[in-house]
Amino acid sequence: MPIELHHTIVHSRDKHAAAAFVAGLLGLETGPEVGPFVPLRLANGVTLDFMTSPHPAIAEQHYAFLVPEAEFDAILRRIEVAGVTHYSGPRLDEPGAVNHHNGGRGTYFRSPDGHVLEILTVA
Repeated sequence: MPIELHHTIVHSRDKHAAAAFVAGLLGLETGPEVGPFVPLRLANGVTLDFMTSPHPAIAEQHYAFLVPEAEFDAILRRIEVAGVTHYSGPRLDEPGAVNHHNGGRGTYFRSPDGHVLEILTVA
């Protein structure tokens, strides 16, 4: 039986703001609220289900998004226009830099809730 990731819950301080932040930078739209979640559906059918956490501390998670080369430039522009610092690596070193791993491009940035988000063009 093939197994696929269907969804993951993204804990946040404000589910609407968190979903809007990620959706806006990626150039996507959030779906209608479903129970306690604000979903963001990705092209492969997986959803990020944003939920307002009842706990004051939110554990840092990492979410990586494989994007087409042309879309990378548009996302990077939106990151920079939003005033979000991006980095070359997961340790958040080299601010303002883009890496060229595996012959592609990638960069990392933090969400307002402290999650580390990554966009990359080659897996």
